[in-house]
Amino acid sequence: MISTTEKNQERIDGPGLLFEWGLKSLLFAAFFELVLYRLVSRLGMHLGKLAEKYEAVRIGFRTLSSLGFVLLNMTAILVFLILGILLVQKLRTKLWVGEWDKVIIPLAALLVACTVGYLFFPPVMVGTIIYNILAFGLIVFLVLEYWATHRVLSQRLMVGSFFLGISGWLYYQTMSTTYGWLNIFDAPPLVHEGNRLGEALMVLSSILVFWAYGTTSIITKNKQQRRWGLTLVISGGSAFVALLFMDYFLSLWNPEVAKEVRKAGEGIGWIFQMGMGYTFYLPFAFYVLGFTCWAYTVIKLVLIGRLAGYGLGLMFMAGYALQLSHLTLMVVLGLMLLNIDKRGTLGKLRKKSLEGVVYQPIRPVYGQTQ
Repeated sequence: MISTTEKNQERIDGPGLLFEWGLKSLLFAAFFELVLYRLVSRLGMHLGKLAEKYEAVRIGFRTLSSLGFVLLNMTAILVFLILGILLVQKLRTKLWVGEWDKVIIPLAALLVACTVGYLFFPPVMVGTIIYNILAFGLIVFLVLEYWATHRVLSQRLMVGSFFLGISGWLYYQTMSTTYGWLNIFDAPPLVHEGNRLGEALMVLSSILVFWAYGTTSIITKNKQQRRWGLTLVISGGSAFVALLFMDYFLSLWNPEVAKEVRKAGEGIGWIFQMGMGYTFYLPFAFYVLGFTCWAYTVIKLVLIGRLAGYGLGLMFMAGYALQLSHLTLMVVLGLMLLNIDKRGTLGKLRKKSLEGVVYQPIRPVYGQTQ
């Protein structure tokens, strides 16, 4: 039996409904902001002639873009709220304490303070450089904490690939800004190569998400699970190969048809471009595969209340090009949620007993153990 004092302590230490519903609201607001603002606005740019011809199309795009802008501001506010609650909880209770908190908490607080300060005093180039360096340092320690608490190879590879991918963008942005500040007109060393490599690693990370968090062991006695697993592997593999070689085979059959299909692929690619890429130079099949693996895993984890689902969702919805400060904070928050995922599901964190962990993570593929 748990005493009244222990129950009261649980109630104090728990994150509360504000954190739970705030996190859910953040995930949905970020998703619809991605669709309505970042994607619809891009689509409107390419359909300018159609908007000039039809007034209803122009009004429709303007309305959706305005709604997306409102959601962008809502997302930024919710990111501050949830990140603030996380930092306070790390200071007040042992529930979410991490190995590197003595470094992570000050860096995160400083990054939030810089973000708020830049709202009132827009940063010049030096401010942007400092912000990027702070963000990179914080992400480094969050990744170190993740590797210290997660021993599974697939999870380490996924987060490592994501870290290197984001680092490619931060290097590109920081070095380009630094050269501009110093009035150096030459391109920084390896800046474009690092940018392209970072995009490829982000796509790879979105595929590894399924291996790290979306699957169970293929060595199982459950015939239904084996059947579903084989169906997924065969159908997914066939679709991937078909998309990968479709352009080549269509070019042999009819070059004009191949050209039209390629244009359609580039149009659909806006969906994947903001989440996993920037230049969209890889074969279209890889972006489709990455988006499918990521979407399936996030939906699965969110439905069972896993904090990792919310973390992965925020990390990839922030996108590869972190051009806004709240997108950088979404990546930081997502990594923090991955680090505390083992402490319990979202619902159970409010009812967590003082005896220990009440939740065991899903066993990954190939029978690896935590």
